[in-house]
Amino acid sequence: MNTEIQIEFDKLKEIWSALAVTDYAKEQIENTEVIIDETELRSRLRDTTNSRDMIEKLGNPPLQNVTEMKEILDVADKGDCLTPYQLTRVDKVLVIIERLKDYLSRGKQYENPLAYYDENLDDLMELKDEIERQIRNEAVDDRASGNLLDIRTKIIRAEEAMKQKAEQIIRSNKECMADTYYTLRNGHVCVPVKKEYKYKIPGSTIDKSSTGNTFFIEPLGVAKHFEELQLLKVDEENEVYKILYTLTAFVSDCIPAMNENIRMIEKLDYIFSKGKLSVDLDCVNPKINTERRIELKGGRHPLMDKTVNVPLDFSIGQDVRGIVITGPNTGGKTVAIKTVMLNAYMAQCGLHVTCKDADICMNSNYLCDIGDGQSLSENLSTFSAHIKNVLDILDHVNGDSFVIMDELGSGTDPAEGMGIAVAILEELRKSNANFLVTTHYPEIKEYAEKSVGIVNARMTFDKETLLPTYKMLIGEAGESCAFYIADRLGMPEEMLKTAVEAAYGKDAIDSYEFHNREKAKKDNTKRIVKTKKTRVKTSLENKFTIGDSVMVYPDQKIGIVCEPVNDKGVLRVQIADRKIWINHKRVKLHVKAEELYPEDYDFSIVFDTVENRKIRHDMSRKYTEETIVYEVDGSTSKG
Repeated sequence: MNTEIQIEFDKLKEIWSALAVTDYAKEQIENTEVIIDETELRSRLRDTTNSRDMIEKLGNPPLQNVTEMKEILDVADKGDCLTPYQLTRVDKVLVIIERLKDYLSRGKQYENPLAYYDENLDDLMELKDEIERQIRNEAVDDRASGNLLDIRTKIIRAEEAMKQKAEQIIRSNKECMADTYYTLRNGHVCVPVKKEYKYKIPGSTIDKSSTGNTFFIEPLGVAKHFEELQLLKVDEENEVYKILYTLTAFVSDCIPAMNENIRMIEKLDYIFSKGKLSVDLDCVNPKINTERRIELKGGRHPLMDKTVNVPLDFSIGQDVRGIVITGPNTGGKTVAIKTVMLNAYMAQCGLHVTCKDADICMNSNYLCDIGDGQSLSENLSTFSAHIKNVLDILDHVNGDSFVIMDELGSGTDPAEGMGIAVAILEELRKSNANFLVTTHYPEIKEYAEKSVGIVNARMTFDKETLLPTYKMLIGEAGESCAFYIADRLGMPEEMLKTAVEAAYGKDAIDSYEFHNREKAKKDNTKRIVKTKKTRVKTSLENKFTIGDSVMVYPDQKIGIVCEPVNDKGVLRVQIADRKIWINHKRVKLHVKAEELYPEDYDFSIVFDTVENRKIRHDMSRKYTEETIVYEVDGSTSKG
């Protein structure tokens, strides 16, 4: 029994989670459960109200996912060197913290309690300024230190000197060059020298063209500057690491403050996500009570379109603990009970509710049976699943529970289902829990009228459009309107009269006025075209003759036909020391009798016992009182 799924709170969570920024807040939303501590619940609702007020006055707060920041702080805490990219991420979080402090501070003018969370945020301005001064565009800035600026200036000069030297050599040796431009090969500045002049230009051959006609030579003068450049780059790398380690140490010193900042960002993100949800769904702050009272005015299902949904007014509590809702199948009974429980569930999770006004009691648990529950994997029918779920509900229900059940007693014989439904209602009434049930059984309506603490209610629907109005009238029992709906949807009058007679008797037909006078029409539907089978007549009597050797299936035993096929398609075969009757389809001819025995062969030699043959011989000569014994399927008879 998963109440969240049945009342669709899981879908609401998806909408809510999309409004959160941090992974922590999304996880908290996923794990949200009803709060049973009154003090904590009222505190959570105040947070939701305050966050909505601040959003409406100042807009959404500046927040950022900080999961990556936790990983960066772990690196710094271990003493590893942070990269310029990681330091840039630290700076961006510090910027968010600065903006968030400013956002919260502006909320103080409205005396919003959430505004004072700014005192728990440390903007770490010194760390932020140092990172921004020394890191730019995810790299260590030239002016991060005087020494780094000097080194990089020298690097630029060395690179420029290399290029100038190469250009000078090209100009001085034009006849030797394959091109008029220098090129870079493996980090070296080279001049393109024709193959026949490769020894004329002093220097090192770094590469050559694919044809081998051009050699790329690093001249000696250029090599001198290259060596100088390499030494400068080593100095640059050392200076960069020195700066990065210094900043990493600074970040490491600020880890406690950063962790507290992260904790506050995640907490505020969760709180403000509730405020955003309240704004998006046009919610109100519900009143909370512990007197088992639920009152909704203008209640809506949060997942339904506000422009289409018709508000629901509902109340339960005090002298009424249970409501039995009846009405047409299109009346919105299921939506109504879901709307009530979902709003109550939202309120007890610290969320605002989709109503114009609401006073909702705290419940120890929410128990729900909606849908057919049929399970092929567990071999459960609709009724079995309902009963299993109901028994589970009755095991957990108490005086502080809230229970909803849809189509109580359905899925089985109506008389027995009605009896079970009444028994369930009686148990719920004894538990003193608040409960809502929907049903079509008229006997349950009568039970509700007679029982203390239970009342009937009905859902209305528009008879013209056949659409639900989601309006609940408490204190009135409703009709299913099945005949009316069927009539409006086109069921022929003759069928409806049959239905009314079956339900209420022949005399009840005159009390109904039918609009659809047409008789049932049959569309020219497609029909299966069967293959016409031609019967092949065969003479079963001639299929096998006495003495034929046959194969008997499925045992594949060899036998001898002792009686031919009769009109029922059965023949008798002798197998070993016994005779059996068997259908001709299980017998296949092995060897014809004429191939095994001579003409006019006496088959009694094969099929009769010695005693029977002797008696038959005596009978042919004289009178005798002896009888011939036949074996019939394992038993004997006399003849």
